Amino acid sequence: MKRAGLLCKGILVAGFTLILAPLLPGSVAFAQAPAAAAGGGPVWHYLGAALGVGIIVVGAGFGIGKLAAAAADGIARQPSAAAQITGAVQLPLFLLEGVAIIAEVVVLLVVLAK
Repeated sequence: MKRAGLLCKGILVAGFTLILAPLLPGSVAFAQAPAAAAGGGPVWHYLGAALGVGIIVVGAGFGIGKLAAAAADGIARQPSAAAQITGAVQLPLFLLEGVAIIAEVVVLLVVLAK
């Protein structure tokens, strides 16, 4: 039951990362005045993109760390079930990593679109 809670927390972190990453750089990028951007003023979308990527990496790191810790704990308790535990953990890890990569691509597109 403890592992299911960790899996839910990992999915929750990945979901928030996917939702917040595009919103943060977008809100910072569109907050500047058009005249300041044309006149060579500060370019805030780079800061927003850096914060977005930072949130993505931290969120994915927490999720992957929790899943890996739960898998190591389960294997330590039942070494005979190591193959089944490893197989059950691989899919959520791949999905979490995929969410992080997609969010990073969205942040990169926001930077390149400006």
